[in-house]
Amino acid sequence: MNIAPNSYSSTRKRLMAAVASLAVVGAVGAGVLATGTAPVLADAVRVEAPQVPSFADVVEHVSPAVVSVKVKAKIQPTADDGSDNQDGLDNLPDNPQLRRFFKEFRGFGDQGGQQFGMRPFNHRNHGNGEPRPVAQGSGFFISEDGYLVTNNHVVSEGSDFTVVTNDGKELDAKLIGTDPRTDLAVLKVDGGGKFTYVDFADDSKIRTGDWVVAVGNPFGLGGTVTAGIVSARGRDIGAGPYDDFIQIDASVNRGNSGGPTFNLNGQVIGINTAIFSPSGGSVGIAFDIPASTAKQVVEDLMKNGSVQRGWLGVEIQPVTSDIAESLGLKSDKGALVSSAQDAGPGKKAGIVAGDVITQVDGKDVASPKELARMIGAYAPGKSVDVTVWRNGKDETVKVDLGTLPSSDKQASNEDGSKQSAPAAKADTLADLGLTVTKSENGKGLVVTDVDPDSDAADRGIQPGDVITSINSAEVNTTDDVSKAMTDAAKAGRKAVLMQITRDDSNRFVALPVGKG
Repeated sequence: MNIAPNSYSSTRKRLMAAVASLAVVGAVGAGVLATGTAPVLADAVRVEAPQVPSFADVVEHVSPAVVSVKVKAKIQPTADDGSDNQDGLDNLPDNPQLRRFFKEFRGFGDQGGQQFGMRPFNHRNHGNGEPRPVAQGSGFFISEDGYLVTNNHVVSEGSDFTVVTNDGKELDAKLIGTDPRTDLAVLKVDGGGKFTYVDFADDSKIRTGDWVVAVGNPFGLGGTVTAGIVSARGRDIGAGPYDDFIQIDASVNRGNSGGPTFNLNGQVIGINTAIFSPSGGSVGIAFDIPASTAKQVVEDLMKNGSVQRGWLGVEIQPVTSDIAESLGLKSDKGALVSSAQDAGPGKKAGIVAGDVITQVDGKDVASPKELARMIGAYAPGKSVDVTVWRNGKDETVKVDLGTLPSSDKQASNEDGSKQSAPAAKADTLADLGLTVTKSENGKGLVVTDVDPDSDAADRGIQPGDVITSINSAEVNTTDDVSKAMTDAAKAGRKAVLMQITRDDSNRFVALPVGKG
């Protein structure tokens, strides 16, 4: 059988196409079987991003050193007339359900306390003499043998103290000493074996923005950890003469008082002592006693049970720019001495009213607060060199510091009592906006009237004030005032420093020369 060449070629092509089709079908079929028996899933989403540092390691190591401090006190009975009305419920309506409610829940309405750490329990003592809970705060061990630190305002009303450790053990503690000026206290737990304790950090190395961890017992919930950053340094909140707080934004609440704030090395950088809170809870503004302050105070309390501070014996006030100008100072740094107390070491060494203390032992004094901290850091009896600005130049006096009295003494001034306007003729210092008259003892000029639109009024001068000196020169007549103003103008001064006595205390006021 003969096949034409063209027919053979066409037949061969059709056979090859059929074979190729079968191969494709086979391959597809095999693929369907394979995917049907073992489906392939898409990979899970993974994001490579910087990880936030964990505080878990720090917390694990420091938590055993942090405790809850429970405070009890003996409370006098609320009634001693022999009646049964010690519940204070007699004035309630005669409603059994209402009376039962107040009896069961009495004590949970008063959540007040100093600053934020005290949590008074308004329990009543019905004459049985047993101590009742009055406060609860936090604390932390600073030694293996059981010394621990807390706030003074946590323990100040107590007579019995119990420490609850991180693992739930309750241990009795005794009060070693307190320091109300820095709001610190030291307790001691006897027995209980060796305690995990923590060290104080060098807070001078703490920077704004550093991470911190606060550990305490807020609201009596038990050990709680919060984290944040250092918000600011050197805060003065008006709590006392040694204010130098570290501000943090870690959540700090009632019951955190006395608790520690740690750096990421597990060292205590500060002790929680106060919060700013319009609502009563944390708003991210908390204040810590710096570790440097706490360490020094705690060492004194452990050694002596009290803190002995150096005492200069002067009353001081800030140096304003006007005061600096009137005295020829280049800056408004330092502390202006408004009076030197008669029995004080400062006066014995020659410090007088009108001096500006600029240095102590070569260290600059920026403000009255800083001077108070610097002097308080010295031990009584310590001899220090005090540099003062006097009569346009620096002078240095050596002062043997005394012991700070338990209550601040007020400077005495024999001729400084507030005086009623005497019957003597009044003179007008029109350019100063003052009407004055001679004092009864002949020393100083008594202000009888103040122009409300004058610089004197703006600076707080009032009728009854006594002008005793201007630029350290005694003033007994209006001519003395005019001379002092003229001398200041000739010296190129834009202001004069006027010493005012009011209610047995002195202060200085700067008045512009151009107005005199």
